[in-house]
Amino acid sequence: MADGATMRHAGAVTDASTPRRDRLRELLDAVLDEDNTDLGQMAAGAHLSPYHFSRELRRGSGESPVALRRRVMLERAAWRLGQGASVTEAAEAAGYQSVEAFSRRFARAYGRPPSRSIGDHWLAAPNGIHFHPPDSLWVHTSTPALDPVTDVLVRHDLDDTDQLIQVLAGLPDQVVRDVRLPGHRPVDFDRPEESVLDLVDGIVWTKEIWGASFAGKDLPVRVATDDVTLPALVERQARVREQWWDILADLHRRKAWQDRLIDALCDPPESFVVSTVIAHVLTHSIQRRQTVRLLLDCAGVDIDRGDPILWWRDQLTHRTKELP
Repeated sequence: MADGATMRHAGAVTDASTPRRDRLRELLDAVLDEDNTDLGQMAAGAHLSPYHFSRELRRGSGESPVALRRRVMLERAAWRLGQGASVTEAAEAAGYQSVEAFSRRFARAYGRPPSRSIGDHWLAAPNGIHFHPPDSLWVHTSTPALDPVTDVLVRHDLDDTDQLIQVLAGLPDQVVRDVRLPGHRPVDFDRPEESVLDLVDGIVWTKEIWGASFAGKDLPVRVATDDVTLPALVERQARVREQWWDILADLHRRKAWQDRLIDALCDPPESFVVSTVIAHVLTHSIQRRQTVRLLLDCAGVDIDRGDPILWWRDQLTHRTKELP
């Protein structure tokens, strides 16, 4: 988040037809707005008296406005320090008037001075609300671990994408690049995917952008349609495959499937339940992969049907052969 920018957040996914008012999100917006430095300003930003503002926020989050703001700003400062910011820069961005005051508060919170690395920047919180880089909030909720069905879907998705890319590598450029679905747009807010190569690029791109959001990295820039190449797609898929597994392993370890990623880079800011993001990625990947098969079949290319049952049987066969 750029210094001086307003730190805005959302707290619930909106309804498909009519936006739904999310009062907790509005309260968080007021708490974390960088122009609101005291309780009176926070309350005014939410159009409430300080008393009613404090009561509503504590009821919704279990934390007072001042305490929540101080903690999240410290978490952001800890992350900035880990990215190479100086103690002075981190203190100023967190709203402290002096480096000494910031250092004392930081040391009390983390048990070490800001000049020393802390690793994880999350502090203990009664509500699971934490700073998530570069400009978001993460709301942590304990949930059951990944179930076997989802595990199979995720593994099959990655393997099947690898296979489709290998198939495309052996086909004439005309089959791969010709426009076959004019104006076809699998996702409303993304660009059209009119060729077989466009669709496979979309599978990889979706994981790239969500992977960046989960990892707290800057969003990647999508390569222009005419500049997408199969060799580059092979490399991107290899990176995405490894990153996606790391992300899922971390979510599994933290039992974070019902956590919320509150993304302030959206306009307006929007929150996403982690499990629905994984479902979104898988749904659109399946749609694209099966559309690719349909187009290749119409072009006379012999290709399998992408059935997870057959894929799983093949996995078992290979594993059996590898046994001593």
